[in-house]
Amino acid sequence: MLNYLIKKYNVPGPRYTSYPTVPYWDLEGFSTEKWINTLKKSFLESNSKEGISLYLHLPFCESLCTFCACYKRITKQHNVELLYIEAILKEWNLYINLLPEKPIIRELHLGGGTPSFFSPKNLKFLIENILSKTNIHPKKEFSFEGHPNNTTHEHLQVLYDLGFRRVSFGVQDYDLQVQKAIHRIQPLKNVKQVTETARKIGYESISHDLVFGLPFQNLDKVINTIKITETLQPDRIAFYSYAHVPWIKGVGQRGFKEEDLPSGEEKRKLYEKGKELLENIGYSEIGMDHFSLKSDSLYQSMIHKKIHRNFMGYTSSSTQVMISLGVSSISDSWYAFAQNVKTLKEYYQKLENNELPVFKGHILTKEDLFIRRHILNIMCLLETHWQNSILQENFPEIIDRLKEFEDDGLLTLKDNQILVKEEGRSFIRNICMAFDLRMMRKAPETKLFSMTI
Repeated sequence: MLNYLIKKYNVPGPRYTSYPTVPYWDLEGFSTEKWINTLKKSFLESNSKEGISLYLHLPFCESLCTFCACYKRITKQHNVELLYIEAILKEWNLYINLLPEKPIIRELHLGGGTPSFFSPKNLKFLIENILSKTNIHPKKEFSFEGHPNNTTHEHLQVLYDLGFRRVSFGVQDYDLQVQKAIHRIQPLKNVKQVTETARKIGYESISHDLVFGLPFQNLDKVINTIKITETLQPDRIAFYSYAHVPWIKGVGQRGFKEEDLPSGEEKRKLYEKGKELLENIGYSEIGMDHFSLKSDSLYQSMIHKKIHRNFMGYTSSSTQVMISLGVSSISDSWYAFAQNVKTLKEYYQKLENNELPVFKGHILTKEDLFIRRHILNIMCLLETHWQNSILQENFPEIIDRLKEFEDDGLLTLKDNQILVKEEGRSFIRNICMAFDLRMMRKAPETKLFSMTI
């Protein structure tokens, strides 16, 4: 039965860090002015209650990892750091001048690229200047992504002193053949040292990113990676499915052959075995791709149904507003999305002209907001409900699609609600696609998304 379901549902699909997904944004109905208006509205609704999230995209990497589909800039020239920091601070000042009151920072995350590409001194300068114009929420969550090969004790100490208590390290896989194929060679000793250093300094949540479905991976290699991970005991584990999207310009995913990748059925076995091993050693599955120890805040937020999902993935704190700074980053006001320009040249140029570096976005309709809430509930809580049969009366096509999942034993549909069964966890992206009216009405003509399985 499982093999049948894998073949049936292994189709291209979004990961739903947003709805509508980026390819379905209404670009013609968007303007920077409209974005600013929605931001001000949402900010006034939520800042004093829950604060805001702030994401800083630091795109530089010293070498290209061929499994990565994120925006990055490859260079070994560290003289790029200050120029980029000055640009981010200018962008932040533009937002500060627009906001009707002083922002309260609930969540701050440094993503990449490789944030630890930047020197501790420059990171300190950046964060101190960012925070100098804000208030800090008493339940703040500050986190950053670090590369095990170049995150130093000084990086960890400087950011800890600034309030950071969570760090994520990209591990992917410990097998040397796999590491060579994805151009991400890092010895176990580096991961062990940086993990233990972070723990000694006082970081409360240490996360390791693992990836299944990589070239040359097999069951034995995944088992070995998880056995090693058990010895290091990270608080969280992101067990991601490798997103093979070689058609996207600049992702560098042609360093290996298609036949080097596990097939859909083989890839699902890697996940199922990995999940089994992680649960056996004390980790609980959180939503999609994520596992945590019961002592971690992510698990606690799941138990109390406060877990949230945005462009940063799953978070234990929910905010209505997320302002993202830096090239290519995407901001979210709940009522709208806005993405920054995708090249450094354009980014610097717009800021020199005192313009927000936004180049596209989407203003959500009432229908979008309705669907977004249900997709978010499913991704975070594995359930959702609605009132007065509104879904049956207005969107019967969604109900028809959900009934198919019910027939396949993946969810329960009754009393104006759906509950995803344990068997349905592996197909959560597909279940969310049943709600995706924009994709339903206009099927993509070209490849847009990675495979769901």
